[in-house]
Amino acid sequence: MVDTMALLPAFLRSSRSVRRASRLAGRPSAEDEPVLDGADDRLSPALVAAGRGEYGPAAALLAATRGAREWEDRDRYAQCLAAFARSRPEWFEAWGAADPGDPGLRLVAAQLAVDRAWPSPARAELLREVSPLITAAARAEDRDPVPWRIALDHARGSRAGHGYFGELWEAAVRRSPHHYGCHVAALRYLAASWRGSHRECFDFADRAAQDAPADSLVQALPVRAAFGYLTVGGGTEVPRARLDAAADRAAALSARLPAADPCAAETRNLLACVLVRLGRRREALVQLRLTGPYATSFPWERESDDPLGHFLRLREELAAADREGAAGAGAGAVPVPAAGPRGSVAADDH
Repeated sequence: MVDTMALLPAFLRSSRSVRRASRLAGRPSAEDEPVLDGADDRLSPALVAAGRGEYGPAAALLAATRGAREWEDRDRYAQCLAAFARSRPEWFEAWGAADPGDPGLRLVAAQLAVDRAWPSPARAELLREVSPLITAAARAEDRDPVPWRIALDHARGSRAGHGYFGELWEAAVRRSPHHYGCHVAALRYLAASWRGSHRECFDFADRAAQDAPADSLVQALPVRAAFGYLTVGGGTEVPRARLDAAADRAAALSARLPAADPCAAETRNLLACVLVRLGRRREALVQLRLTGPYATSFPWERESDDPLGHFLRLREELAAADREGAAGAGAGAVPVPAAGPRGSVAADDH
């Protein structure tokens, strides 16, 4: 029998070996109706100030995450600020003119450059031109894994080889062994490298989750692999038991985290989507309720051109079925695997 782990590049065999712009200014509370990609209580004031052309609160927020080593929050905030800067650049340009060496500024600049290049048909060529910005972000704060997550995404987009990607991966996990963003970037790279070889994605995700603490977001990595399998279809077959185990692991993580937690929002939205596809609709409703007002574009944008509307309709449908006592029978289960209503998802979008 072939050892599938032996097929992986060395950097992937063990994690031990080493979004939206204007709508982000929405500030949901636990009582609010969901908004898409709503900002939390820390990010919202920074976005409101940025809308007025003021960069100070954004700079202070990123400085606070750097000082406290809140790498998951820092990653999330940097992506949100970069998305805001794409449509409202004045505050960001003022920040760059006033303090070009600020580590937070350099981090957002690197993310923004990658985001701008990504949709282009000439993505690989454009991304090579932004490498100096990523290097500058990494040098600005040596402890920070987030520039290395950007570098991992950059390497995937520029079609870097396994050797170079492995060097980046080792540098990333040296700084933060269980940083979720870096692990997601590695999973996406693996999916792009072996299109349709879902077992390799699961092997990496399962090993990483086993290595990580029980409350780490890395516990949700296998459910991302499950989502990739369920939406792409084809390729190597993954047993149903492995898909259920991935969902169970993510559900256990969700149970450890507070309700309406913005840091857990994407995980809970993703888990709900996977549970629906597995026919576990009552459990999906639990996750949709736990997420509170924090609906996220991913994964619902893969299901519909109206991700928030899809989220709301699904929540109401599941709640109605639960009230009628029909959910326990698995009504409406989606066959496994199945492509989403919008068709197949590219393998590198795990």
